[in-house]
Amino acid sequence: MLFNSLAFLIFLPIVFILYWFVCNKNYKYQNILLLVASFYFYSCWDFRFLFLLMFSIALDFFSGIQIENSKTKRAATIWLTISIAINLGFLGFFKYYNFFIDNFAELLKGLGFTVNMWTLKVILPVGISFYTFHGLSYVIDVYKKRIPAEKNYVDYAVFVSYFPLLVAGPIERATHLLPQIQRKRSFSYEKAKDGMAQILWGFFKKMVIADNCAPIVNEIFNNAPTESASNLVLGAILFAFQIYGDFSGYSDIALGTSRLFGIELLKNFSYPYFSRDIAEFWRRWHISLSSWFRDYLYIPLGGSKGGLWMKIRNTFIIFLVSGFWHGANWTFIIWGGLNALFFLPLLLAKKNRENLEVVAAGRLIPSLREAFSILLTFILTCFAWIFFRAESVSSAIQYIKGIFSDSLFAFPTEFRPGLLGLIMVMLGMEWLNRTQDFGLRIHKQKPMLQAIVYIAVAYLILNFANFGSNEFIYFQF
Repeated sequence: MLFNSLAFLIFLPIVFILYWFVCNKNYKYQNILLLVASFYFYSCWDFRFLFLLMFSIALDFFSGIQIENSKTKRAATIWLTISIAINLGFLGFFKYYNFFIDNFAELLKGLGFTVNMWTLKVILPVGISFYTFHGLSYVIDVYKKRIPAEKNYVDYAVFVSYFPLLVAGPIERATHLLPQIQRKRSFSYEKAKDGMAQILWGFFKKMVIADNCAPIVNEIFNNAPTESASNLVLGAILFAFQIYGDFSGYSDIALGTSRLFGIELLKNFSYPYFSRDIAEFWRRWHISLSSWFRDYLYIPLGGSKGGLWMKIRNTFIIFLVSGFWHGANWTFIIWGGLNALFFLPLLLAKKNRENLEVVAAGRLIPSLREAFSILLTFILTCFAWIFFRAESVSSAIQYIKGIFSDSLFAFPTEFRPGLLGLIMVMLGMEWLNRTQDFGLRIHKQKPMLQAIVYIAVAYLILNFANFGSNEFIYFQF
């Protein structure tokens, strides 16, 4: 079930009414409703994979209890290892089996051996990367004694499968979400109003920005060898806004939907294209994934506390693994490696923690230095996005080569002034509200102004949205 579908627009009010008007007397009944709704929501893609989700939930729920009840550290470690191995085994099989088989065959071919490797047409279960990481963080936290093992199966199952975040995050932590699931929730008009505004803004970013950028981006990337250099530059820029509108739009809808049920999810985006360096960009882009890798991989490896080579090693590990998490293709690994190269000078110069505050704090317009830093960071990000979007490494390299030609200064034939205007509306709203949780959070404004802005955004959606029920990009990860 897609957020941007008629089915979801019917599903959400039904669950909302049952949640607050039928099950409101007992939060345990609300949790049961959320679990049933979440399982139904997930089964709408392919009910067969619902059993994989249920197995993953049961595995980690049982493993957490066994880890906590273990008499020795060795026994606890065995249960942790079993849980991690099975989780990563399923993730590896469904997501990476053919990648490893194909690359192993290419390696043998390079050594002079001709082999006929057996490949499978494996269907990637929607959301497996996300709910697997939910479970992994939980069992690791239990093992590290950061949290006690959860004894209520329904509560734990809701934590993993909660439908707003199930298929594309944010990647939640048990320390943050479980306590909210385990207490009584009271309806808040202000939270619900904020939630509706965030959902509206998410629909705008997804259906108006991302889905209108997509056809142009597809046209340019699919025909890159024959496109002018200016069109190739335009394609890279529009993909940057497509993936931002698509993924942050999903996150806004997810967070806004959860607010309707009185549950706050982790913030996943914080205006990343206003970043002044790559380090700041990664503190603001896909925050839940970046912080997950920081806490469960980067810091255990030693973080940035070791010597020079350890810092370099850990930086590349974290970015390469992050790239590989996104998909079974060398393009994602190179994308991660490029971001590591962009990040490394800041880390070595100890400047990776300089831009912690919001840009141009207390000012409407950034300084020339800030504007230049934002532009440079955006250019580097767009360059790396080329590999993320390309079908193969060779096509990405060909795309980049095509940019450096005489047609770079020609007017791009795929330019759409109307789309540029809509992107500027998005950027303008987010710049004005960059200190807020999301770009349409104008709760401190007068009610009349709020109503005008909400109506204006709804008008833009109704008149300029692509209503093709296009899937979200991150569903493939």
